Amino acid sequence: MSDLGETNRGALCGAPFLILAWAGLAGAAGVSLAAMAAHKVDSPALATAATMLTLHAAAAVGLIAVALRASRPCLWSAVAALMLAAASLFSGEIAFHTLTGNASFQMLAPVGGTLMIASWIFAAGLALAGAFGKR
Repeated sequence: MSDLGETNRGALCGAPFLILAWAGLAGAAGVSLAAMAAHKVDSPALATAATMLTLHAAAAVGLIAVALRASRPCLWSAVAALMLAAASLFSGEIAFHTLTGNASFQMLAPVGGTLMIASWIFAAGLALAGAFGKR
C-alpha cells in the first residue's frame, strides 16, 4: 500500500483523507437534515435528502476503504468523489428549496440524482473489472 500523503498521483489518489473528511461532513449534514425533517420541518422531501446524503457518505467511506487496497485506487477514489458530489448536489438543492422556498436551483436535484446512479454503476463496473481482470 502506498503512502497516503503521496502527491505524484493527484489529490484523489494521494489524499484520500480529503474525501473521508468530505464524507464525514456530508454524514453530519445528513443527520442534521434528518433531525430537521423529524422535529422542525414536516417534509418527506427533506427526509429523502437526509437519507440520500447519509447513505452516500457512508458508501463513499466504503469506496475509499476499497481504494486503499485496490489495483486502481485512483478510479475508486474518483467514484467516491463523484458519489459525494452527486449526493451533495441532490440533497443540497432539496434542502435549500425546502427551507427557503426558493426553487432557483431545482435543476440540481435531477442532475445530482442522475450522477448518484452513475456513481453506483461505475462502482459496479470497477468491481466487475477487478473480478474478471485477475484471471
